[in-house]
Amino acid sequence: MKLLLRGADADGRASELRAHLTTDWTIAAWQPAQGKDAYAGHLAEADAVVAMSWPSQGPTAPRLKLLQLQLPGAGYDGVDFAGVPSQAWVCNVFEHEIGIAEYLVAAMLEWQIGLRRMDAQIRQGSWLGTFNHPDGVVLHGELHGKTIGIIGFGHIGQALAVRAKPFGVRIVACTRSPEKAQADAQADAVWPMDELPRLLAEADFVIVACPLTAATEGLIGAETLARMKSTAVIANVARGPIIDETALFEALAARRIGGAIIDVWYDYPRSGETTRLPSALPFHELDNIIMSPHASGLSEGLLKRRWQRIAGNLDAVARGEEPANVLRAPGGQPPG
Repeated sequence: MKLLLRGADADGRASELRAHLTTDWTIAAWQPAQGKDAYAGHLAEADAVVAMSWPSQGPTAPRLKLLQLQLPGAGYDGVDFAGVPSQAWVCNVFEHEIGIAEYLVAAMLEWQIGLRRMDAQIRQGSWLGTFNHPDGVVLHGELHGKTIGIIGFGHIGQALAVRAKPFGVRIVACTRSPEKAQADAQADAVWPMDELPRLLAEADFVIVACPLTAATEGLIGAETLARMKSTAVIANVARGPIIDETALFEALAARRIGGAIIDVWYDYPRSGETTRLPSALPFHELDNIIMSPHASGLSEGLLKRRWQRIAGNLDAVARGEEPANVLRAPGGQPPG
């Protein structure tokens, strides 16, 4: 059977994959510089493709049995399911939830404790805030006792709940399918999406971890943000457009909410660029936001876990078995 790694580079991906495969695959790699004709030739023979996206128009893949997505985070907005041959499985790989969950815990702790501020202060010789300072004690916050509201309770949301719960927090979540939420996911409550106003009103930290779909684009706008506590912090590790860009900036600039932790954005570097601000609005000038460059899931264990999972799915398809993390089964409907 033939596997095509689309967009692969020379970072050892094929050798990493071969180390975990137990079935026989011929592996080819294609990069855009090789041209569309080479891509069409590979695709005509491919039984499986590993890719980050599936465009709306492209060459046919008559033999395709598996489109194995290697998505970098929440959402599959770069996949045209109608363009994937109906006989093929479409699967995701995930495994980013560990890094993202740890990032969120670290960011929330930083928000409460303020280590960056303490570090900068003591480097200047200032002991402001210590127990015997003449200007008095400055108390830092605690994560303990806070309510964390998670929008979307899939892999990321559940991984966060498991890691945050030991800090003594209350966890509530909103999801499209609350009845499917794992019983041991350590959430205190899992509600349907129509309870989102309740979550926003109660949460000290609002975590956006749902896929970007037609239903969730702009889910968090000015009216939604107005339902949050004035001290609450919103974090987005899903996709930028789930939160309205202008509404978020204005809420932060006017301090109508406490702050934000944003890892996913509205403007990304073009091909060949290494420097670009992540929005046309000056988020970088605000002091009540923690910003990062869509890197929350890029942990040291990510790629190894992903290639193990991908190999497992390839082995399953080669043996005629059902793969894991199915987004669409052969002949089935894409996720809503």
